[in-house]
Amino acid sequence: GASKAGVLIKGSNYMETLSQTKIVVFDKTGTLTKGVFEVSGIHHNELENEKLIELAAHAECASSHPISKSLQRAYGKPIDRSRVSDIGLTATVDGMKIAIGNDKLMEKLGVDCIPCHCVGTILHIAVDGKYAGHIVISDIEKPDARAAIAALKRTGVQKTVMLTGDTKRVAGQVAKDLGVDEVHSELLPADKVTQVEKLLAEKSPKAKLAFVGDGINDAPVLSRADIGIAMGAMGSDAAIEAADVVLMDDDPAKLIQAMDIARK
Repeated sequence: GASKAGVLIKGSNYMETLSQTKIVVFDKTGTLTKGVFEVSGIHHNELENEKLIELAAHAECASSHPISKSLQRAYGKPIDRSRVSDIGLTATVDGMKIAIGNDKLMEKLGVDCIPCHCVGTILHIAVDGKYAGHIVISDIEKPDARAAIAALKRTGVQKTVMLTGDTKRVAGQVAKDLGVDEVHSELLPADKVTQVEKLLAEKSPKAKLAFVGDGINDAPVLSRADIGIAMGAMGSDAAIEAADVVLMDDDPAKLIQAMDIARK
């Protein structure tokens, strides 16, 4: 029945543990969020939004970083590399010197930047040494994540926890949006194991702890939890190998289905 629903359970003992789960720990990126970055705001710009994105996309065209890719997607047209030269810390586009980066870069270049109150990655832009505004790039929450967390609480899960390497501010905002009880941010992969061990030590012996993750660096945490759940068959082989339960979809609602089947 579980495998028909796209839930692979590697043994009846894991099904038993799944039915007794009272604490669910999530990795954030790719589990509760899509792990896809998109431009979510453009502020304090004197240039038109489209023009600022166009300059930014061209200035960042040599990078394969997900954030650079998101600028190119937002621009939505082919990049004309002949317009770009001197790519380094800054780049020259159409003869204008474009600098893109965080507060530290602007400070280094002697440009006064305007801080942003939105949550996400903030890219400040300077054109010919003058501040031209900033672009906000955010990871998108999965549409069903909030409903899945609420459903977990209804089905008797006592505590939901989110672990992430992201900044405190971004993590806090996501946790608040999704209704997660506890959040730990700015963690390295090894710190995630430490946090799970802490939670295991604090809980009552009968309550079981499940960890849900999708990435390659989640493998150590998946094997440390009472039950490790790898989400999305698109997850890494290492995560799928280390997990006790594999959810074939990227949909957090599959977790509720898996628990319902285990309890039944």
